[in-house]
This record gives sequence, C-alpha cells and structure tokens, in this order.
Amino acid sequence: KRMMVKDEPSATSETPKSVKKVHENGVASISLDNDEGYFETYSHFSIHHAMLSDKVRTETYRDAILNNSSSFTGKDVLDLGCGTGILSLFASQAGAKNVFAVDQSEIIYNAMEIAQVNKADNIKFIKGRMEDVEMPFKKVDIIISEWMGYFLFFEGMLDSLIYSRKNYLNEGGLLLPNRCTISIVGYGNQERYANFIKFFESVYGYNMKCMLKDILREAHVETCDDAYVLTKPNVICNLDIMTCELNYSNFSYDFNLEVIKDSKLTSIVGYFDTFFDLPAEISFSTSPAATPTHWRQAVFYLDEPVDVKIGEVITGKFICQRDQKDLRSLKVELRIFDKTFKYDLN
Repeated sequence: KRMMVKDEPSATSETPKSVKKVHENGVASISLDNDEGYFETYSHFSIHHAMLSDKVRTETYRDAILNNSSSFTGKDVLDLGCGTGILSLFASQAGAKNVFAVDQSEIIYNAMEIAQVNKADNIKFIKGRMEDVEMPFKKVDIIISEWMGYFLFFEGMLDSLIYSRKNYLNEGGLLLPNRCTISIVGYGNQERYANFIKFFESVYGYNMKCMLKDILREAHVETCDDAYVLTKPNVICNLDIMTCELNYSNFSYDFNLEVIKDSKLTSIVGYFDTFFDLPAEISFSTSPAATPTHWRQAVFYLDEPVDVKIGEVITGKFICQRDQKDLRSLKVELRIFDKTFKYDLN
C-alpha cells in the first residue's frame, strides 16, 4: 500500500506502516484494486472544478469554518477526502494548530503544491485510503469532510467518516457537517417526461419502447425546476452523523405527500439538506426550490403520468438499501399507486 505523509509542502515524504483494523462492513471491505476506479475519478481536474465552482457547497463550508474560528483556534483537524485541500486551507486560516489532509486520489499532489504556494505550512498531507493506513496522530479535535454524494448516500464515503469518527475523534470533538436529512416531493415536468420517457415510443416512426425498462430501472440525476413540484415535502431520513452506524443507507419510510397543485405526477424527486450545528449555525439545501448545486436531485420516474388534484394525499413506501454487489451504490424501491418500482443509483 503506497501512502505518503508530508509535514510541510516541501518536506520529505515518509511511508508509515499499514495498519490492520476491523472494518466491520462497508467500503473498507472492497479491495483497493477494485476500489481504485472510484478514487481515479477524483484525480481529474474537471470534477474539482465542478465542486469548487459550486458556491452553495464551497461557501457554506467556508462560512461554517471561518465564522466559527473560535472552535478551530489551536485545534487539530482532520480533512477526510481533502481533494484540492480547500477545506484544509479554510481550517488553517481559521487558526487550526495542525490540519491532517487525507486522500487516496492522485489529486493530493496538486493539493500539496496549492498549500505550498499559499504558505499553509501547518497542513500535513497523507496519501492513502483512510481505513488502510496508520495516521501520524492519535486523535483530532475536529473532522471536516465533504462526503455527500447524489441522493446523499451514493458513493458510500460516509463509511470512511464513521470509521474516522470512531477511531480518531476526541471525546467531545466536532464533525462538520454533523447532520443531514433526505426529503422527497412529487414532481410533474410533463415536457421532460415526453422528451425523455415517451420519446422511445416512436423514434423516427419506429417503436423502441423496449428501451424503457432500462430507463425506468435507473434513478436519474437531474436539475429539477421548483415550478413543477406538485406536493409538500416529506423528510424520509434524518441522519445524526455523530451517532450513525454503517447501516445508515438502509431505511424505509411510509410517506404522505400532500398535493399542492393540479397536474400530472411523472416522478418522485429526492434531495438532501446539510446542517452545521455550531455557535454560528449554517446549512444548505439541494431542494429544487434552492439554488442549484452540482448534486442536483435524484429523479425516480413512474411508468405513466398520474393525474393529481390539490388537497389529495399520495401515500406509499420508500425503501433504500445499499447495493451488496456494489457497496458504493444504492437500490431503491418505490411503492406507489398500487405498483412497485425498483431503481438502481450507480
């Protein structure tokens, strides 16, 4: 296992011994060879451009850290999945004593240069998968991480945060963020439905409806317009990151969605909200009603549009499970209108 600890941007790299710990289940049970493709996706500049350009994401983390600098002053901070090191730079600016920036992706070499250019000498870089290497510290006071994926749980990076929390966070320490929720709403963009789902009913005069089984089997990540939201939201998952366990993505919820406008329901849309419960509290939402983010929303299409009226209540069950064949992916079951729909989010 190759890893590197870099005390300063110009320091000589070291190679601590690997560490064997009980990982329970989750992504740590994936061999690094099989998991390398996941980390390779974060080696390319384009994904970091997308994340850094997401002002909702980046400015919320910045404000959570800098507006609570008294919580960071003189503290040891772990930045899990540091990427370009932007959160580490914020923590350093906020007065942290030491910032330990961990990432398995090759992007960490760019992060080292970025820290050096910006004279952030208290950031120590560690190349490796969190669960596989011995850290150059016993405990930290704060763990910061931007671990959220599509529909919150896609990618399973929360597994690594739980591992870090259990093994390296001081008693009474802080997690940023510390709480998230997942919500669903009824949605009815009929033009999108016609151009995407109904499209295959007649393609240049040919029936291609057999394509629909594949389309309807997937959850689609799209930017949804609040104008087409047809119901009040239901919070279907409320996650305390300080206490959650590795089964966090396995949940079910009996929902009741109150219709707020007459239209045709074409899908159920899922999104998440993220909270930093600190002295200066801050949060952000990936709701269709909020400023768009790179996470967008998860769209679960129905096989046919359904007429809905104001005041009606749409009932059903939403079931989410980790994909046991691909631990970074999800399987969703939606029971609605006396039908059962099954989706993959991968």
